[in-house]
Amino acid sequence: MARQKRNAHPGQVTFPRKGLLPGWCIGLRALGTRVGQDCVGDGHPTRSRRSGMERVTGVGGVFFRAADPAGLASWYATHLGVDPAPESYDVPSWWQEAGPTVFTAMPSDSDHFGDARHSWAVNFRVGDLAAIVDQLRRAGVDVDVDPETYPNGTFASLHDPEGNPVQLWQPAGADLRDPT
Repeated sequence: MARQKRNAHPGQVTFPRKGLLPGWCIGLRALGTRVGQDCVGDGHPTRSRRSGMERVTGVGGVFFRAADPAGLASWYATHLGVDPAPESYDVPSWWQEAGPTVFTAMPSDSDHFGDARHSWAVNFRVGDLAAIVDQLRRAGVDVDVDPETYPNGTFASLHDPEGNPVQLWQPAGADLRDPT
């Protein structure tokens, strides 16, 4: 995470990384710093400080092909608590807790996805990895817990009923700090 660096002039803040990090507008306003139009009503940045580029505000959906979409939606709801897509515009979509998200491309020969038939993977943040692994195993889901604890947390891997890789992540370290 980038740290604030005070300049010679009170109230000015330099950001060593490109753009503002989510939540920094709230923290900067609390310090009495003027942040201008980079922040929207909820205090999160939508515009990069350096480039002026408009930014997305988060992941709005994950879409993928499935042989049995209804069955797979039911599996994710039953085992992981992910609400299925609403059937009407009057029903809200699944809301998730705010937190760190990694969005990255990986080499075409990466073994992160299992066999070559799979070109995507989803990683869900969890509050208690041991508890959800136990819950999944009691339901008959095969889960492989990574024995190593990394600076950014602990991980477990499984596959949904169609063989798609799913990773569970209990964040630690810098990823636990609220950027505000």
